[in-house]
Amino acid sequence: MGYRMGFMYYDWTWFAVMIPCLLLSLYCSAKVKTTFNKYSKIPNSRMMSGARAAEELLRANGVTGVRIERVAGKLTDHFDPRTNVIRLSESVYDSTSVAAIGVACHEAGHACQHAEGYFPNKVRSAILPVANIGSKFSWILIIIGFMLPTKYDFVVTIGIILYAAAVLFTVVTLPVEFNASSRALKTIKAYHFLSEEEYPGASRTLRAAAMTYVASAATAILQLLRLILIATSRRR
Repeated sequence: MGYRMGFMYYDWTWFAVMIPCLLLSLYCSAKVKTTFNKYSKIPNSRMMSGARAAEELLRANGVTGVRIERVAGKLTDHFDPRTNVIRLSESVYDSTSVAAIGVACHEAGHACQHAEGYFPNKVRSAILPVANIGSKFSWILIIIGFMLPTKYDFVVTIGIILYAAAVLFTVVTLPVEFNASSRALKTIKAYHFLSEEEYPGASRTLRAAAMTYVASAATAILQLLRLILIATSRRR
Protein backbone atom coordinates (compact mmCIF):
# COMPACT_ATOMS: atom_id res chain seq x y z
CA MET A 1 0.00 0.00 0.00
CA GLY A 2 2.69 2.49 0.89
CA TYR A 3 5.55 3.23 3.26
CA ARG A 4 6.33 5.29 6.35
CA MET A 5 8.73 8.18 6.57
CA GLY A 6 8.90 9.52 10.11
CA PHE A 7 5.31 9.80 11.27
CA MET A 8 3.87 10.42 7.81
CA TYR A 9 2.25 7.73 5.70
CA TYR A 10 2.64 7.83 1.92
CA ASP A 11 0.67 5.57 -0.39
CA TRP A 12 -0.07 5.28 -4.08
CA THR A 13 -3.84 5.32 -3.53
CA TRP A 14 -3.85 9.08 -2.97
CA PHE A 15 -2.51 9.65 -6.47
CA ALA A 16 -4.53 6.84 -8.09
CA VAL A 17 -7.85 7.65 -6.45
CA MET A 18 -7.98 11.10 -4.91
CA ILE A 19 -6.43 13.15 -7.71
CA PRO A 20 -9.01 11.91 -10.28
CA CYS A 21 -11.77 12.68 -7.74
CA LEU A 22 -10.35 16.15 -7.20
CA LEU A 23 -10.29 16.77 -10.95
CA LEU A 24 -13.89 15.52 -11.25
CA SER A 25 -15.01 17.87 -8.46
CA LEU A 26 -13.28 20.82 -10.10
CA TYR A 27 -14.88 19.97 -13.43
CA CYS A 28 -18.37 19.71 -11.91
CA SER A 29 -17.94 22.98 -10.05
CA ALA A 30 -16.84 24.74 -13.23
CA LYS A 31 -19.72 23.13 -15.15
CA VAL A 32 -22.27 24.51 -12.69
CA LYS A 33 -20.89 28.03 -13.02
CA THR A 34 -20.68 27.99 -16.82
CA THR A 35 -24.15 26.43 -17.21
CA PHE A 36 -25.72 28.87 -14.76
CA ASN A 37 -23.99 31.82 -16.42
CA LYS A 38 -25.18 30.67 -19.84
CA TYR A 39 -28.85 30.35 -18.92
CA SER A 40 -28.85 33.34 -16.57
CA LYS A 41 -28.55 35.47 -19.72
CA ILE A 42 -31.74 34.04 -21.23
CA PRO A 43 -34.97 35.61 -19.89
CA ASN A 44 -38.12 33.51 -19.67
CA SER A 45 -41.02 34.51 -21.89
CA ARG A 46 -43.39 35.03 -18.93
CA MET A 47 -40.90 37.39 -17.26
CA MET A 48 -41.42 35.46 -14.03
CA SER A 49 -38.84 36.14 -11.33
CA GLY A 50 -37.14 33.45 -9.30
CA ALA A 51 -38.99 34.50 -6.14
CA ARG A 52 -42.32 34.39 -7.96
CA ALA A 53 -41.55 30.95 -9.39
CA ALA A 54 -40.79 29.62 -5.90
CA GLU A 55 -44.09 31.08 -4.63
CA GLU A 56 -46.03 29.53 -7.50
CA LEU A 57 -44.43 26.11 -6.97
CA LEU A 58 -45.29 26.13 -3.27
CA ARG A 59 -48.86 27.13 -4.08
CA ALA A 60 -49.17 24.46 -6.76
CA ASN A 61 -48.07 21.82 -4.25
CA GLY A 62 -50.29 23.08 -1.44
CA VAL A 63 -47.41 24.19 0.78
CA THR A 64 -47.98 27.21 3.01
CA GLY A 65 -46.10 29.09 5.73
CA VAL A 66 -42.79 29.26 3.88
CA ARG A 67 -41.04 32.63 3.62
CA ILE A 68 -38.87 33.57 0.66
CA GLU A 69 -35.97 35.92 1.36
CA ARG A 70 -33.10 37.43 -0.55
CA VAL A 71 -29.56 36.44 0.50
CA ALA A 72 -26.24 37.93 -0.55
CA GLY A 73 -23.85 36.16 -2.88
CA LYS A 74 -24.07 34.05 -6.02
CA LEU A 75 -25.28 30.44 -6.00
CA THR A 76 -25.88 30.76 -2.24
CA ASP A 77 -29.50 29.63 -2.63
CA HIS A 78 -30.80 27.22 0.02
CA PHE A 79 -33.80 26.16 2.06
CA ASP A 80 -33.49 26.41 5.84
CA PRO A 81 -35.81 23.83 7.46
CA ARG A 82 -35.17 25.26 10.94
CA THR A 83 -36.89 28.53 10.06
CA ASN A 84 -38.91 27.28 7.08
CA VAL A 85 -37.32 29.91 4.87
CA ILE A 86 -36.20 29.74 1.24
CA ARG A 87 -33.22 32.03 0.71
CA LEU A 88 -32.52 33.01 -2.88
CA SER A 89 -29.31 34.69 -4.00
CA GLU A 90 -29.22 38.10 -5.62
CA SER A 91 -28.74 36.47 -9.02
CA VAL A 92 -31.93 34.42 -8.59
CA TYR A 93 -34.44 36.32 -6.42
CA ASP A 94 -35.35 39.12 -8.83
CA SER A 95 -33.94 37.53 -11.98
CA THR A 96 -36.29 36.45 -14.76
CA SER A 97 -33.71 34.16 -16.33
CA VAL A 98 -34.28 30.51 -17.21
CA ALA A 99 -31.51 29.52 -14.78
CA ALA A 100 -33.11 31.50 -11.94
CA ILE A 101 -36.43 29.70 -12.43
CA GLY A 102 -34.70 26.32 -12.20
CA VAL A 103 -32.70 27.16 -9.08
CA ALA A 104 -35.61 28.86 -7.26
CA CYS A 105 -37.95 25.96 -7.97
CA HIS A 106 -35.31 23.48 -6.79
CA GLU A 107 -35.15 25.21 -3.40
CA ALA A 108 -38.94 25.31 -3.26
CA GLY A 109 -38.80 21.57 -3.93
CA HIS A 110 -36.82 21.19 -0.70
CA ALA A 111 -39.53 23.12 1.13
CA CYS A 112 -42.13 20.69 -0.26
CA GLN A 113 -40.04 17.76 0.96
CA HIS A 114 -39.92 19.27 4.44
CA ALA A 115 -43.66 19.94 4.47
CA GLU A 116 -44.62 16.39 3.55
CA GLY A 117 -41.97 14.65 5.68
CA TYR A 118 -40.02 13.16 2.78
CA PHE A 119 -38.31 10.08 4.27
CA PRO A 120 -34.73 10.53 2.91
CA ASN A 121 -34.89 14.10 4.19
CA LYS A 122 -35.77 12.82 7.66
CA VAL A 123 -32.87 10.36 7.53
CA ARG A 124 -30.47 13.12 6.53
CA SER A 125 -31.67 15.34 9.38
CA ALA A 126 -31.21 12.48 11.85
CA ILE A 127 -27.66 11.84 10.65
CA LEU A 128 -26.67 15.52 10.59
CA PRO A 129 -25.52 15.91 14.24
CA VAL A 130 -23.19 12.88 14.05
CA ALA A 131 -22.05 13.88 10.54
CA ASN A 132 -21.10 17.34 11.85
CA ILE A 133 -19.00 15.77 14.60
CA GLY A 134 -17.43 13.44 12.06
CA SER A 135 -16.52 16.19 9.64
CA LYS A 136 -14.90 18.23 12.43
CA PHE A 137 -13.02 15.61 14.42
CA SER A 138 -12.54 12.48 12.28
CA TRP A 139 -9.36 13.63 10.55
CA ILE A 140 -7.84 14.83 13.81
CA LEU A 141 -8.27 11.35 15.30
CA ILE A 142 -7.12 9.60 12.13
CA ILE A 143 -3.92 11.66 11.84
CA ILE A 144 -3.12 11.32 15.55
CA GLY A 145 -3.84 7.57 15.35
CA PHE A 146 -1.44 7.09 12.44
CA MET A 147 1.25 8.90 14.41
CA LEU A 148 0.85 6.57 17.40
CA PRO A 149 2.11 2.97 17.71
CA THR A 150 -0.17 0.28 16.27
CA LYS A 151 -1.43 -0.71 19.72
CA TYR A 152 -3.41 2.56 19.62
CA ASP A 153 -5.13 1.70 16.34
CA PHE A 154 -8.48 2.06 18.08
CA VAL A 155 -7.97 5.83 17.73
CA VAL A 156 -7.80 5.42 13.94
CA THR A 157 -10.86 3.16 14.04
CA ILE A 158 -12.89 5.76 15.96
CA GLY A 159 -11.81 8.42 13.46
CA ILE A 160 -12.84 6.25 10.49
CA ILE A 161 -16.24 5.53 12.07
CA LEU A 162 -16.84 9.24 12.54
CA TYR A 163 -15.75 9.92 8.97
CA ALA A 164 -18.12 7.16 7.78
CA ALA A 165 -21.01 9.08 9.36
CA ALA A 166 -20.06 12.15 7.33
CA VAL A 167 -19.85 9.98 4.20
CA LEU A 168 -23.28 8.50 4.90
CA PHE A 169 -24.71 12.02 5.12
CA THR A 170 -23.19 12.84 1.74
CA VAL A 171 -24.70 9.71 0.19
CA VAL A 172 -28.17 10.29 1.69
CA THR A 173 -28.04 13.84 0.31
CA LEU A 174 -28.13 12.46 -3.26
CA PRO A 175 -31.78 11.29 -3.34
CA VAL A 176 -32.82 14.46 -1.51
CA GLU A 177 -31.20 16.69 -4.13
CA PHE A 178 -32.37 14.64 -7.12
CA ASN A 179 -35.91 14.55 -5.78
CA ALA A 180 -35.97 18.32 -5.23
CA SER A 181 -34.91 18.85 -8.85
CA SER A 182 -37.49 16.32 -10.06
CA ARG A 183 -40.25 18.14 -8.19
CA ALA A 184 -39.07 21.45 -9.60
CA LEU A 185 -38.96 20.30 -13.21
CA LYS A 186 -42.33 18.53 -13.02
CA THR A 187 -44.02 21.66 -11.70
CA ILE A 188 -42.22 23.92 -14.18
CA LYS A 189 -43.49 21.76 -17.03
CA ALA A 190 -46.99 21.11 -15.67
CA TYR A 191 -47.72 24.77 -14.90
CA HIS A 192 -45.84 26.19 -17.90
CA PHE A 193 -43.42 28.36 -15.95
CA LEU A 194 -41.17 28.06 -18.99
CA SER A 195 -41.85 27.44 -22.66
CA GLU A 196 -40.84 24.21 -24.37
CA GLU A 197 -37.75 25.97 -25.74
CA GLU A 198 -36.75 27.37 -22.33
CA TYR A 199 -37.37 24.23 -20.26
CA PRO A 200 -34.14 22.39 -21.30
CA GLY A 201 -32.08 25.30 -19.95
CA ALA A 202 -33.55 24.87 -16.46
CA SER A 203 -33.09 21.11 -16.71
CA ARG A 204 -29.43 21.43 -17.69
CA THR A 205 -28.79 23.93 -14.90
CA LEU A 206 -30.19 21.56 -12.26
CA ARG A 207 -28.46 18.54 -13.79
CA ALA A 208 -25.10 20.31 -13.63
CA ALA A 209 -25.73 21.23 -9.99
CA ALA A 210 -26.69 17.62 -9.18
CA MET A 211 -23.40 16.34 -10.55
CA THR A 212 -21.50 18.29 -7.89
CA TYR A 213 -23.26 16.19 -5.25
CA VAL A 214 -22.44 13.00 -7.16
CA ALA A 215 -18.77 14.00 -7.34
CA SER A 216 -18.75 14.86 -3.64
CA ALA A 217 -20.31 11.50 -2.70
CA ALA A 218 -17.92 9.54 -4.95
CA THR A 219 -14.93 11.35 -3.46
CA ALA A 220 -16.11 10.73 0.10
CA ILE A 221 -16.78 7.01 -0.52
CA LEU A 222 -13.41 6.43 -2.17
CA GLN A 223 -11.63 8.36 0.58
CA LEU A 224 -13.35 6.16 3.17
CA LEU A 225 -12.32 2.98 1.34
CA ARG A 226 -8.77 4.34 1.08
CA LEU A 227 -8.60 4.96 4.82
CA ILE A 228 -9.93 1.48 5.58
CA LEU A 229 -7.28 -0.07 3.27
CA ILE A 230 -4.49 1.94 4.87
CA ALA A 231 -5.66 1.06 8.39
CA THR A 232 -5.94 -2.62 7.47
CA SER A 233 -2.49 -2.63 5.86
CA ARG A 234 -1.00 -0.91 8.93
CA ARG A 235 -2.12 -3.75 11.19
CA ARG A 236 -0.36 -6.42 9.12
